Parts: sequence; structure tokens; C-alpha cells
Amino acid sequence: MNTTHYHAIFEEFQIPGSYLDSRPYGSGHINDTYVVSFSQAGTRVRYIMQRINHLVFRNPKAVMENILRVTEELHRRLEEDQVPDTSRRALRIIPSREGAPFANDKEGNFWRCYAFIEGAKTYDIIQNATQAYEAARAFGEFQGMVSALPGARLHETIPNFHNTRSRFDVLQSAVEANSHGRLKDVGAEWDFIRAHESLVDVLIDLQAQGNIPERITHNDTKLNNVMIDDTTETGICVIDLDTVMPGLALYDFGDMVRTATSPALEDEKDLSKVRMQMPMFEALVRGYLSGAKGFLTEAEISHLAFSGKLITLEIGIRFLADFLSGDTYFKIKRPEHNLDRCRTQLALVRSIEEQEAAMNAFVEQEVAKK
Repeated sequence: MNTTHYHAIFEEFQIPGSYLDSRPYGSGHINDTYVVSFSQAGTRVRYIMQRINHLVFRNPKAVMENILRVTEELHRRLEEDQVPDTSRRALRIIPSREGAPFANDKEGNFWRCYAFIEGAKTYDIIQNATQAYEAARAFGEFQGMVSALPGARLHETIPNFHNTRSRFDVLQSAVEANSHGRLKDVGAEWDFIRAHESLVDVLIDLQAQGNIPERITHNDTKLNNVMIDDTTETGICVIDLDTVMPGLALYDFGDMVRTATSPALEDEKDLSKVRMQMPMFEALVRGYLSGAKGFLTEAEISHLAFSGKLITLEIGIRFLADFLSGDTYFKIKRPEHNLDRCRTQLALVRSIEEQEAAMNAFVEQEVAKK
């Protein structure tokens, strides 16, 4: 995309020096992201500029209020703990010339600016257990550092984002409506999900009973949302904070299990390739418990393995509901793309169930070491 049109908005932020150039950046599919360079005393300094997708995030101001509060708390904690290189350990928002955490262009779009984190990058595909460990450790540290965020509750920018009961009910409505005549093609998948319906209330009920507390969660805990240092290969900064809001810590860990433990793609048609790899799970547990450093409750820890099964089931539910409703939410590249995605998730649920006893035993073993 030609960025000439955006020069004016790039200069609406409190950035010293003069604009040099910009180009599209990253692999995200939600927001428009650019790396923008400014000349400061003869030195090229880079920033990340993003146009927030207001069709996905209907209240950009609330999104940015959440991000500002969380990043300020992260920097406060890092400085309090005298962590070296704090400027690379948490995103830093560059304010607009009016002092806001965003600026608007002439069309009313919302833009934000972050300081570019040099000497680190993200990986779209997890390559080894070390990366799994580092991602989990970084997300655990992130949750821990914001667990005592002062002030009012964060905005719930996407209501019921991980409400598994609500997700099941949406699917049931899609089954009953059968608006596109596809129910005949999904009998096995719907039977499997109905047989697992009781799972969707487990964490919700534990929260209602006071056994699992509400936390501040990231809600998109893929490997590519952790920046890995080029030299040390350690996870140094959690990024993509649009979905940071109130939730359960187990939602974040569960999505790590879903996205990091299977070697298969999310839409793999050969289900024999879909399996939960125990070494990857072990790396996630070790990293997460190391990063969380004791703020988790006993109930949260005892449901780590379960959370992977639950969130994988939830995403399978969402894919199937979208398929039955005519593919209105997830982008597809072929007619049964969402059905293939659903089948991959359900195959991973089966693999987790086959190994769940061993997964729980490993968690208990790691906790005993602490």
C-alpha cells in the first residue's frame, strides 16, 4: 500500500526530527501496521504506526485507555524491580501532539504510535521447545506484572470473548437455524461437541464460586505476540495488546496449548498430523510457572491441562458455528475451510484427552519443585 497518503497522520505524534520514509510491516490481519522512520540529529529512529480496525474494535478509545494503563503499569513495575533495558521490555506509547494515546486522521480513523523495539523479532511458526518456554514465560510475567493494576476495572472491549457457555449457545442456535443447509455435513462434529458440553461451564462455575479470580489477560497468546531477542533468544516483550481486558488466566494458558503444542496447521486436512506434543506442553508449563512467580491460585494451576482442552474446544465451536452460518466471521479460502478448521481443533481435543492424565501429572511434578 502506498503510504504517501499517511504522511500527515505520522506527523501528528510527539516525535522529534523529520519524517524519512515508511512501509507496511508485520503479518497481522486486523490493523494496518507500518514501520516509520524519522531523522533525529542525523540518526534514523524507527517507530511502529498502526491504524486501528474500528470494525473489529468498535471502541478504539477504550482499547487505547486499556493499553495505556497496562503499559504504564508494566514500565512502573520494570523500573521498580530495576530490570535492565526497560525500554525494550514493554511497549511504549508515543502520545499525539494533544497528549492523547492516539490521533485521528481526516477520515476519523484512529491511529497509534509505539517506539520500535530494535534487536528483536517475532516468529509466526514455533520452531522448538525453547521458544515455547520463552513465550509462556513472557506471558506469565505479563500477567503477574499487571495482576495488581490499580484503579477501575479495564474496559471489556469484546464482551464475552472467551465465554464458553455463550459460544456453545451461539453454535446451538446456528444448528437449529441451519440457515445454509449445512447441518447434514457436520453430524460427527456436532455430536462430539454436544458430548463435551459440560466442559464449557467448568471455569465459569469456578469463577462464580470464587475459586478462580478474574485477571487482566492478553487473550491472544500466540508465539508471534512475543518479541524474541536476536542475541539472547529470550522473550523480552509482549505485544499486540488490543484484546487486553478482564478475563481468566487460564484462557491465556489454554490458547498457548492450542497454538503451540501441535505441529499441524490450524486448517490441516490430514488429521493424523494433529497431535498434542508432550515436550511442547512441558515447556509451556515450565515457562508459564516461572514467569507467573506464585500469583496463581491452586485451582488455576490444577486446571492448566484442562484449559488447553477447553480453549481448543471453544475455537472448534466457533469455527463450526461460522461454517453453519455461512462463513460470516472468519476469512475462508475454500468452501469448507471453517469446517476443516473445526475438525483440526476437535482432533487436538482428542489428543489432549488421551494425554490429559500425563499432563496433569507433569504440572503436579513441576509445582512440587517450587
